[in-house]
Amino acid sequence: MSNHFEEKIFSEIEDETDDLNLRPQTLSEFVGQKSVVDNLTVYLRAAKLRNEVIDHVLFSGPPGLGKTTLAKILSESQNGQFYQLSAPNVKRPGDIVKILSGLEKQDILFIDEIHRLSAPVEEILYPALEDREIDITLADGLGASAMTLDLPPFTMVGATTKPGNLSAPLRDRFGIHLRLEFYELNEIIQIVKRAADLWKVRLSDDALHEIASRSRRTPRISIRLLRRIWDYALVNKGTNANKQLENIEITKDIVLYSFKEMQIDKLGLTALDNEFLSVLAKHYSGGPVGLKPMSAILSEDLTTLEDFVEPYMIRLDLIQRTARGRKLTRKGFEHINLEMPNVENDLFT
Repeated sequence: MSNHFEEKIFSEIEDETDDLNLRPQTLSEFVGQKSVVDNLTVYLRAAKLRNEVIDHVLFSGPPGLGKTTLAKILSESQNGQFYQLSAPNVKRPGDIVKILSGLEKQDILFIDEIHRLSAPVEEILYPALEDREIDITLADGLGASAMTLDLPPFTMVGATTKPGNLSAPLRDRFGIHLRLEFYELNEIIQIVKRAADLWKVRLSDDALHEIASRSRRTPRISIRLLRRIWDYALVNKGTNANKQLENIEITKDIVLYSFKEMQIDKLGLTALDNEFLSVLAKHYSGGPVGLKPMSAILSEDLTTLEDFVEPYMIRLDLIQRTARGRKLTRKGFEHINLEMPNVENDLFT
């Protein structure tokens, strides 16, 4: 089985983008996602002209593209407090009621993985989002009574990697729906360069390009890769305690050595990604096959495969999703140096 230490670069929820204020503070500083940024700029300006808060916002798209950063920028833009929740941690209706009842005017409530909210919690959110009110039960048993609590003007921002799993009643209560896409290479280069400048890391141009090209078009990953390569550069060249760290330049050779050690190939695929392709080719002749047997062979959970392994490889046309399961493409076979079987008369391909 593959060494999964490297996979954490691509799957951890917590990241290092808050270090030294790496997150952009305004929409004008935000690199990439031009359509999303342009639309949010208009919505924010219109809300201010009406003396209102921006409507509830739903961000969708793969992990690591900037949904949390944009929510924090919205909070700064309307001078409110920022509250962040992860949906799986909101287990009881009382949890969300307590948070909602503590909101003040112009606050932002950000709920990550909002598609994973339980049905009872969702029901609390319906009137909160639509009418800015919640029903509170004051006692239990025969003496139970309820009251309606009015909420101040606030904005809820939801983030989801699986918009199709969001219930229609909840989805419809968000007035703004925006999808984030994978970044262009030149945008990732800008992001890596900005991070390097803030960390005072010297990067050669070819080293910068090499890092960006293996970042899976994802800012979060690009910053993590830069940090890990910086680790290798410090260990290999910064052994002299009196040596100024600013004098260390990360060259292409250091980058290539680091990627070899981390088992990250020229496309940005990890050991797990390549093992996924190999299992699909060698155990199932390229598929199609469902994720459950793949998960069992790879000893990885379905969420990791579906959310962190598949999307980028589908974008690269290495695998395809079909009605019968995942299937390795000709390009996928070529990537792992195998010939594609000559399958004839397959009505489902």
